[in-house]
Amino acid sequence: MAHSLGSTPAPLADETRSLNRPALDSAEVWNAKVDLAACFRFAARLGMEEGICNHFSCVVPGYDDLFIVNPYGFAFSELTASHLLICDFEGNVISGEGTPEATAFFIHARMHLKVPRARAAFHTHMPYATALSMTEGDPLVFAGQTALKFYGRTKVDEHYNGLALDNAEGDRIASATGDADIIFMRNHGVMVLGRTIAEAWDDLYYLERACEVQCLALSTGRKLLPVVPEIAEAAARQMRAGDAESGRLHLESIKRTLDREEPAYRT
Repeated sequence: MAHSLGSTPAPLADETRSLNRPALDSAEVWNAKVDLAACFRFAARLGMEEGICNHFSCVVPGYDDLFIVNPYGFAFSELTASHLLICDFEGNVISGEGTPEATAFFIHARMHLKVPRARAAFHTHMPYATALSMTEGDPLVFAGQTALKFYGRTKVDEHYNGLALDNAEGDRIASATGDADIIFMRNHGVMVLGRTIAEAWDDLYYLERACEVQCLALSTGRKLLPVVPEIAEAAARQMRAGDAESGRLHLESIKRTLDREEPAYRT
């Protein structure tokens, strides 16, 4: 299912980096790679990945035209900070060995280019969210407290169009995003957009939990009881008020777990 983007383009010369931007080997950039590697490793633990086909990315700190993404051919559970690539929006690998998977490039490059607020973009085929993307109607029903975290923040890309193997399909997906943070990709999977890696991770985790609980509730054969819109909106505002700090602490907690149990993610 995964596709190679092709041969690795030659790295661009250092003069492409303006002097007022951080070096690509700076501590700030390295820390972003460590945070992203932690998300890959923990997503693997939770069964949120699918083979070598899914991808997380973030815009390089201090840049608007470069992004960090996982290389083609590696499972989430294998990834370390040093494995991760820095790419531009034209498909050039600026730093790192290997190439991104083709759909990773065409989805993530166009998303970061066309939706600049998406500083982090996590795309998975995680089971429960993907299952709901395959059903009629709105995938997520706001019937449980965890789901309310996403009230008013979701959109459905209704038009599955095969694999994203060109800029046109990446642009179509980005255009379908609108102002949403959570995009259910019909017949495909889900995309989570965040202002930071931590917030994207927090949303990814709780989205799958909300979808899991919804699937369990539906399995009873009983009718779901959505929260009334006024209460759902108020609860969503309460949750969003603490999201940045909660996401930061959530990411730090998974890093502490990984530091104890599989610290190689930092290498």
